[in-house]
Amino acid sequence: MINLEAIFVDVDDFCQVFLPAWQKQQISLGVKQRNRPSRLAVSEVMTIVIAFHRLGFRDFKSYYLQFVCKYWKSEFPGLVSYTRMLKLMQATLIPLCSYLTHRQAKPTGIAFVDSTKLQVCHNLRIPRHQVFEGAAKRGKGTMGWFYGFKLHLIINDQGGVISVKLTPANVDDRTPLPEMCEQLWGSLYGDKGYISGPLAEELADQGVTLITSIRKNMKPKLMRLWDKLMLRKRFIIETVFDQLKNISQIEHSRHRSCVSFMVNLLAGLIAYTFQEKKPSIRMSRLEKEALMQI
Repeated sequence: MINLEAIFVDVDDFCQVFLPAWQKQQISLGVKQRNRPSRLAVSEVMTIVIAFHRLGFRDFKSYYLQFVCKYWKSEFPGLVSYTRMLKLMQATLIPLCSYLTHRQAKPTGIAFVDSTKLQVCHNLRIPRHQVFEGAAKRGKGTMGWFYGFKLHLIINDQGGVISVKLTPANVDDRTPLPEMCEQLWGSLYGDKGYISGPLAEELADQGVTLITSIRKNMKPKLMRLWDKLMLRKRFIIETVFDQLKNISQIEHSRHRSCVSFMVNLLAGLIAYTFQEKKPSIRMSRLEKEALMQI
């Protein structure tokens, strides 16, 4: 079950601080414009969008018309039409982006990094796809070629999201890593796609130790037992990606604009941060301290 009240209170507290500061930074066009207040507050729109990704609905239209407008009338007395709701959702892009940063977890000294594909259309439709023309690119993953983007993620050992980066599909997984690790410390575990001597040296200067497994054509290297165990625990980030795609619905081919794509992605990531039981490594503090000495 979803705790709607808890989500709204947290979102509304954030909006009361963020929105006035954001409005002060906006540049005026010098032309008098209508500034008619919406029946739904920004915090209410954000709450409805985030809740969508927690309830497992396959599409937002069914969720809004058949669930929100039917069962949440008392919680949101200023509900608007579906088409108006789509416009209000697009206006929440910047607040959602800042709110995701606000919800990010803190580093614990143990982190896992990986990327996953966000396919925006079937490969046969690439020549006539126009929504993401100029933004999406062709890339190759473990399941073959696809057209869209890559979602790069760093999580801690408790399943909390530390850093997020979205790139076109043709960007190497190692490219955004230095920027993603600016606030990170400790050990970072990745797959063989992150093997790079210069990258490991650059991250070491930032206080991060990059640890990966080796390829078959590479010479064996000494590795602590703790690091070997942590590399075997990398499945938790794959579990996070699975939940983001199958529960939060961050990947589908029904987007009609880049803004709606970003709103859907940000809201899905935020919804995951409200998840009470996240994929994590179950180990006591004493067990960690003992194993890290080996």
